[in-house]
Amino acid sequence: MQIRVLIVEDEPEFLRRFSLAVLGDPGLSLIAAVSNGSAAMALLALETPDVLLLDLGLPDMDGTEVIRHVARHHPRCDVLVVTMFGDEQHVITALEAGATGYLLKDACGDHVAASIHELHAGGSPISPGIARCVLARLRAAPARTAQEVASDAVLTPRETELLRLTAKGLSFDAMGELLEISPHTVVAHVKKIYRKLAVHSRGEAVYEASQMGLL
Repeated sequence: MQIRVLIVEDEPEFLRRFSLAVLGDPGLSLIAAVSNGSAAMALLALETPDVLLLDLGLPDMDGTEVIRHVARHHPRCDVLVVTMFGDEQHVITALEAGATGYLLKDACGDHVAASIHELHAGGSPISPGIARCVLARLRAAPARTAQEVASDAVLTPRETELLRLTAKGLSFDAMGELLEISPHTVVAHVKKIYRKLAVHSRGEAVYEASQMGLL
């Protein structure tokens, strides 16, 4: 199945570039490409994309408003921020609002398309400079005890079951077939697991859960 993408970008050249990147990838399907937050909200009221590619500097609203709306009303939709803002405030605000990927606009079209696939597969594509910013913020944050982390990371029985299947290397499709749920539902559960464990990949999730005695 193709990954359905909605693009929200107000700069015409970037809107064109990102649209061509999506249209040029046979695994991606472009729902629409719009230039403001209001148009994005209107489209989201009609359907839910798999991935929302979003600029933060929109002409009619802050992009983080769109991210919060998606996180609240469309939890199965991943948000990939592609923006010129690489400062800590914008990065942390977007990630805390619910974005699961963050790229700077110097990323080429092929990289954007690959990042959409990575995001939909459960990864968190982040530009190297942004990763350093996040790491710096984490280092500056007060250390949390193992008990505090474990308390926040309590998994539901279904999430624990999915994590165990993940540890065995099963794909999202295989897990969905085994548990008789859709791959989209599997992805939604896995994203919740990642958020609870504060990780960005399958390997990290399995490792952290093992360290905390959750598996």
